Amino acid sequence: MASSTDSVIDVYQRHGAAWARLRGDGLVEKKWLDRFCALVPTGAAVLDIGCGSGLPIARELILRGYDVTGLDATPTMLAQFQANLPNIAAHLGDMRELALGRRFAGLLAWDSFFHLSPSDQRGMFPRFQAHAAAGTALMFTSGDVEGVAMGELEGDPLYHGSLDAEEYRSLLDEAGFAVIAHAEKDPTCGFRTIWLARQRG
Repeated sequence: MASSTDSVIDVYQRHGAAWARLRGDGLVEKKWLDRFCALVPTGAAVLDIGCGSGLPIARELILRGYDVTGLDATPTMLAQFQANLPNIAAHLGDMRELALGRRFAGLLAWDSFFHLSPSDQRGMFPRFQAHAAAGTALMFTSGDVEGVAMGELEGDPLYHGSLDAEEYRSLLDEAGFAVIAHAEKDPTCGFRTIWLARQRG
């Protein structure tokens, strides 16, 4: 049986163009991206985990002078990223198997991490740590309560999973990250629940 995340990859593979059209390029995330960028030196390397089409976030980071690398598990989405942002490094890969063998000053998993099952999310924190140096910023979106929530894209069910806030705090701490900011259902950012943390040391 396919996992919940495999089904998500399949949905984005079929409907990636529709997702990009619906997403648009408005930067509702600007306030949080500003906070993330305040922790990352200009010109430093940032890994966009679940980069999608690259619009608007990766493009905005590039415009701000960052050395962006994209990672996405869906060929359809990665092709859009490469068309939108030619000559920017991008890898086809499942974040659950993230192992690039290098460290970044910024790690971003925006509107992607929450598509993992709770058990797969727990497994991501050592992978975040393995790609972080002292001071690395990590930002991701999650659900606001523990459990599963189903959305939809072009009529297909779209899986979202979440842990509870205390477990996220514990997992971040175990992986060496200090929480800098956390907001649940931020009304200024499309009611997303957001975590911003920084690697200690």
